[in-house]
Amino acid sequence: MRVSVDNIDTEVAAGATVLDAVRAAGAVVPTLCFDERLTPQGSCRVCLVSVRGRVMPACTTPAADDMEIHTDDDTARRSARLALELLVSQLPARALDIPAERSELVRACQHFGLTATRFDGATRNAGVDHSHPYVKLDRDLCIACNRCVRVCADVQGTFALSLAGRGFDTVVVAGTGGPWVSSPCVACGGCVDTCPSGALSEPGLADPRPIDRTTTTTCGYCGVGCTLRVHVRDEAVAAITPGHDGPVNRGHACVKGRFAHAYTRSRERLTTPLIRDGGRDSPLRPASWQEALTVAATRLAAIRDHHGPEAIGMISSARATNEENYLAQKFARTVLGTNNIDNCSRLCHAPSAVGLAAAFGYAGGTNSVDDLDDADCILIAGANPTEAHPVIGARIKQLVLRGARLIVIDPRRIDLAEMADVHVRARPGSNVAVFNGIARVLLDEGYADQDFLRTRASGLAELTTLLGDYPPDHAARLAGITSDTLVAAARLYGKARRPAMVYGLGITEHAHGTDGVRTLANLAILKGAVGTPGCCGILSMRGQNNVQGASDMGALPDMLPGYQHLTDAGVRARFNRAWQAEVPVRPGLRILDMFASAIAGRVRAMYVIGEDIAQTDPDSGNVRRALAACDLVINHDLFLSATAEHADVVFPAVPFLEKDGTFVSFDRRIQRVRRALDPPGQARSDFDILHLLARAMGADLGCPTPADAMAECATLTPTFAGVSHARLDRDGPLHWPCRSPDQPGEGRLYLDSFATPDGRAALAARPYLPPGEQPDSTFPYLLITGRRLVHYNSGSMSRRTPNHQLRPHEVLDLHPDDAARLGLADGDLVDVASRRAAVTFPVHLTDTVAPGQLFAAFNFPDTPTNALTSDASDSETGCPEYKITAVSLSPAGLRTSPNLSAQG
Repeated sequence: MRVSVDNIDTEVAAGATVLDAVRAAGAVVPTLCFDERLTPQGSCRVCLVSVRGRVMPACTTPAADDMEIHTDDDTARRSARLALELLVSQLPARALDIPAERSELVRACQHFGLTATRFDGATRNAGVDHSHPYVKLDRDLCIACNRCVRVCADVQGTFALSLAGRGFDTVVVAGTGGPWVSSPCVACGGCVDTCPSGALSEPGLADPRPIDRTTTTTCGYCGVGCTLRVHVRDEAVAAITPGHDGPVNRGHACVKGRFAHAYTRSRERLTTPLIRDGGRDSPLRPASWQEALTVAATRLAAIRDHHGPEAIGMISSARATNEENYLAQKFARTVLGTNNIDNCSRLCHAPSAVGLAAAFGYAGGTNSVDDLDDADCILIAGANPTEAHPVIGARIKQLVLRGARLIVIDPRRIDLAEMADVHVRARPGSNVAVFNGIARVLLDEGYADQDFLRTRASGLAELTTLLGDYPPDHAARLAGITSDTLVAAARLYGKARRPAMVYGLGITEHAHGTDGVRTLANLAILKGAVGTPGCCGILSMRGQNNVQGASDMGALPDMLPGYQHLTDAGVRARFNRAWQAEVPVRPGLRILDMFASAIAGRVRAMYVIGEDIAQTDPDSGNVRRALAACDLVINHDLFLSATAEHADVVFPAVPFLEKDGTFVSFDRRIQRVRRALDPPGQARSDFDILHLLARAMGADLGCPTPADAMAECATLTPTFAGVSHARLDRDGPLHWPCRSPDQPGEGRLYLDSFATPDGRAALAARPYLPPGEQPDSTFPYLLITGRRLVHYNSGSMSRRTPNHQLRPHEVLDLHPDDAARLGLADGDLVDVASRRAAVTFPVHLTDTVAPGQLFAAFNFPDTPTNALTSDASDSETGCPEYKITAVSLSPAGLRTSPNLSAQG
């Protein structure tokens, strides 16, 4: 449409509002109740303009062809100014003392030249609520615009806020009106971000001092890949806000990415290298970089030269950048001479890489997260997005509130199960039975896309034969659910026109995790819901920030960058020429095999980058035995972790806020990471440490900068050939595969052909097999491990922030019926024993877990959950069975503090 704004012709799209037209024309009209993420409500009357001679609110008035709009109309300006002046008259004088860049109210007053009010009315003295470590409420500044309430409901989907009181006394409240910290608020920061008056703020932005600089980067917590703006004052993070132009988060964030940055200035940061003088019994002491590098280089070289390269195991990091992972695997292969390089995706999403590659061709999700917006049915399996990936959890809530149907397959009653049309509360370890049962219904009841199966899939005959053994009643019995529930889920998915799948570690972290991924993929193939126009495909939710990228970059024992097979002589020859070194031919050891080999005396050195394997890896007692058996352990980390305490050399590393490079998000989106802070003391990036150690060992890794490393990777890896830092800085994020500099990247894969050998999607006939560990009379309960909202992985970063106030320690989720049988009350201590160890937890009574099942996270070293976990693993990938551990319970002592946690 063509409209005129202040006599300037402007083109706007159909459905645009007058406010859209005004902004498109470059004119300025202030707003107070408007947020681009919300449906306009036009209540503040500050955006009044003249439309064809009539005074109208710009935000709610639809634009029309040939419409004449005047923002400088005297009547409109006087009316808007009067509305603003009346509003300001109710506020304390400090409302206009807030810096203009942090207050839409102040900017509106500046727009109208309003510095004082003619009206002398009553003012509130309602006080403040500073109970929450992040969200600070000044009730007297609240203008009751309702934006915070609507963002909490419509964007976050938590419905924690409301307006209370009447007329002049109306003010926002959280929960039932008690202290904010005790409310259902999840601290996403959306209310703070949208507040136009400063009534809701956060500590760093409540400080009126100016911000020195702002850097745009990608979040380094989970694998969602949120765009963040880091605001620095006095060389420290003052605040982090979500980028409203972020392609994944769209102006939203979570409690970790938005607020949990205080760890960067923790006194516990490692700022100098540490070494031991007299073996493991001697203490770690500070050393110079030269001394520490000399020790590490000399001892590594000695082990390599005396025992052979295979005597060294290297674990790279899903917290590190792509460029650091690329350099780490190059270091292992060219300096150490071994393929014993792996990363923590082995412990979480290795079954995804193998399963998705076998089914479709590539080791990543099939679609961009943007395609979720078009889904009419979402199947969530083994994932808890509102806790582990909160921004995606919020996105799913938005879609369900707009009408999308929801199926949740999870043994726990997670938050999203409350919104689900069908909750399949299957027994842990029964995923394959559930998916085979659903597949049987899809075929029996005519929901399968036969044209797609005939022209673009293989393996249907074999799958159909297998599914003869999985009628719904039998599959349901295996899963411990009713046949009606299974059939209802199958029919809901089958009837959908654009179904999407979102799955997580509840599918992969099993003894048959790869089978789980393959049988889940079967459902999308049967529906023709992948590789077709308008499809929504399969999204695998990655736990750490760069789990996808660490594997993409070749930090794997059997793959070079871009999942190029190490055993392919042509691939090796290409890398040999570029690196001017011989890539070892024999595939290396996986992480768990490294531990077994260390205990057996075959691996003599472990080099661990940025992972606290002594806390986060399964059967952590066994991990500690492996580290103790090594002659040399080298570790990079931010803090003195449990793993660092076993190390002989510890190098002080830096987090994502202090480094440069790229991450790959869960939907294969490559995004820039930019340095916002200088590292403390002598801390260095993993990239720099690897270069320094290589030089100390007489080698040159090339790629002097992260940009150079990405450029080298692009020349060797067809799927990354079109990726460069310069292009990412210029054009923004890119999905891989991106095969040339003039290709945009592929968010939705396989539209022409699948990347399998025959070009077809491969159905898999996989039978249900029982879990690797089973309960018995001695260990009758099943422990499930997973993530909590406010903490991240080992907790090394989040525990050193005010997030610790929100969850100060771990708890064991226990069903009230089980608690009653054991005589336990909420907060009592309980001893949890497995076949490997015993750990004491305070219990939290909740029916989100089923009777006989327990849940705990692994964020706190004083409750080492992973000392309990099973040593069973997926036979195809070596991924541990974190989700099933048989345990016993027995009361341990008196009740602890009744307030176990402010959240959960």
